[in-house]
Amino acid sequence: MDIAKAKRRENIAEYILYLWQLEDLLRALQFSPEAIFSTLIAPRKDIGEEQKHVFLLWYMDLANLLRQEGKEEKGHLEHTLHLIQDLHDLHLQLMKLPVGAHYRQTYARLEPELPRLRSVLGNPGMNDTELCFRALYAAMLYRIKGEGDKSAVTDTLEYISPVIAELADMHGKVERGEVNLFKTEAE
Repeated sequence: MDIAKAKRRENIAEYILYLWQLEDLLRALQFSPEAIFSTLIAPRKDIGEEQKHVFLLWYMDLANLLRQEGKEEKGHLEHTLHLIQDLHDLHLQLMKLPVGAHYRQTYARLEPELPRLRSVLGNPGMNDTELCFRALYAAMLYRIKGEGDKSAVTDTLEYISPVIAELADMHGKVERGEVNLFKTEAE
C-alpha cells in the first residue's frame, strides 16, 4: 500500500509493474488472508502493529477486485489497463506534438523491434504501449527466475526501457503541471 502510493506518485510505469507483480503474488497465495498476512505483512518491521490490519485490508481489496473482474487465474486489473491506455494516449500526443521531439527519437530505436515483439507476445490488437509493458513484465519475471541474461530479455530492456522511462517521466511532468503538451515555443 505505502509502496504502491509512492510508486504511483513517483513513476507510473513502476507502479503498473508493481501492481502486476502483486496480482501474481496474490494469486500464488490463493487470495488467502492468512497467507497474505504471513507473507506480505507480518515480516515487515517498518510498519506498526496497528497499521498491519490496514495493509491486510488493502491487499484483500486488490484480491477482491481480481475476483470481481474474473481475473483469479490470469489477466490484469482494469485500473492498470486504463493507466496504460492513458500512457498510450500520451504516446500518441508525443508522436505528433513539438514537445515530443526527444521522445520520438527514443521511440524510433524501438519501433523496428515491435513486430518481433508482437509475434512473441501475441495479441495483434494490443497497442504498442501495452505491448511494451507486457514485454517489460515478462523480462522482470525472467530476471526473478534467474534467467535475466537471455538475449531476448536484455534486448527487451535495451529497447523498451528507455521508451517507457521517458513516457513515464513525461506523464509525471504533465500530471504535476510542469509540462504543457500544447504550448508552442512562441508562447
